Amino acid sequence: MSGDEKELEERLRRIDERLKRIARQMEMGEIAEYIQLLNRPRRLILINIVAGIARGVGIAIGVTLFTATIIYGLQKLGALNLPIIGDFIAEIVKIVQAQLELDGIQY
Repeated sequence: MSGDEKELEERLRRIDERLKRIARQMEMGEIAEYIQLLNRPRRLILINIVAGIARGVGIAIGVTLFTATIIYGLQKLGALNLPIIGDFIAEIVKIVQAQLELDGIQY
């Protein structure tokens, strides 16, 4: 091995050691945070409640947007007067509109 190869090998070894040390420190930091969280059950409960609410609101918004998009698309397909599909889609739209009117929402 030449001097350049030995120097390169030494530099790579030092970089490898640094990366391993940083990885260990990151792992220990996360474990320490988790243990601190477990030692404070009120904080853990609060975090889980907030996360659950955020998840629920996100799901509700997502389902609403998805459903509205589907209904909009079905209305557009119903307007095309396709023989079999048009009647089926029109019936679905009527059912949804009737349900919305029962809930007090009128479009």
